[in-house]
Amino acid sequence: MLFRSVTCGINNCRGDVAAIIDADLQDPPEAILEMLTLMKKENANVVYGVRKTRKGENWFKITTAKVFYRALNRMSDTKFPVDTGDFRIIDRKVIQAFNGFKEKNKYVRGLISWMGFKQIPYLYERQERFAGETKYPLKDMLKFAAIGMFYFSKKPLKIATFTGFLAVLVGVFYALFVLFSKIFSHDVVVSGWTSTIILIVFFGGVQLLTIGVLGQYIGNLFDEAKNRPEYIIDEKINF
Repeated sequence: MLFRSVTCGINNCRGDVAAIIDADLQDPPEAILEMLTLMKKENANVVYGVRKTRKGENWFKITTAKVFYRALNRMSDTKFPVDTGDFRIIDRKVIQAFNGFKEKNKYVRGLISWMGFKQIPYLYERQERFAGETKYPLKDMLKFAAIGMFYFSKKPLKIATFTGFLAVLVGVFYALFVLFSKIFSHDVVVSGWTSTIILIVFFGGVQLLTIGVLGQYIGNLFDEAKNRPEYIIDEKINF
């Protein structure tokens, strides 16, 4: 997959700067020289391409891309630049830091944003595909989006925990309502219905809450399994 190709390229890069660009020529190779000039001028570590326009792409892909990046920013503790792809240049500091990541299924553009350093945008017009058709069908796009979402956010687990807690709370109040109905409205409540509903609602909420709590622990284990460095040093002074 794409992230493996990019990872392989960065891991084997021996230069001072690496350029990440798609092979379909939608991102202009000549822009790399301008990005290098901008990197030197701003003393930046990363210059990432921001698409002002996306020619040759249908409204569905453009809309879903916009929604995904904005949703990812809301869900994640790390902020990612919107309307960007993998097109960027990175310097030796970023290359060395990236090579320290041992996790598989890397969300490359997310990891580079997570590292920090000085990162600046480069605005450009994205052209139509030079030849051929996209090799990235909808299922692969969804898989790619899932990697970005779940590798950088534990908020879905927190949402599950909150939903479970809310369900237990609703179950308790509903149980009280059913009991009052049983006591004061004998002709309304069918025999056996009260206990059945209370058990279903309450224990359904307990199960959701338990799954949410387990998810929090699994999320912590997932962070440990990724084996990311705890910190990245930009510069040492007087060591």
